[in-house]
Amino acid sequence: MKEITVEELKSMIDNNEEFQLIDVREPFEYEVSNLEGVNIPLSGILIESNKIAKDIPVVVHCRSGKRSAQAIMLLEQQGFTNLSNLEGGILAWKEEFEPDMDVY
Repeated sequence: MKEITVEELKSMIDNNEEFQLIDVREPFEYEVSNLEGVNIPLSGILIESNKIAKDIPVVVHCRSGKRSAQAIMLLEQQGFTNLSNLEGGILAWKEEFEPDMDVY
């Protein structure tokens, strides 16, 4: 499974690279804090997989990186080949870039 760091994600954002960000946390978690990605909870990832791009890089994240890894494994079984897991999830983002971000 391909993984990227929060530094690599920040660089992609800063350079206006074309990619899609998918947040697989639950809606209540997304409401507390998010990185403005598309919120598709892990439980619905296969049902809503049509919302996930296949023609551009896709970064999948959650709170710590575990659920997003599960989501990627499920999606790769469906033929996705353009997915990267965000190492450390939103907790790593908070630690590196937004220490005041609310997380639970």
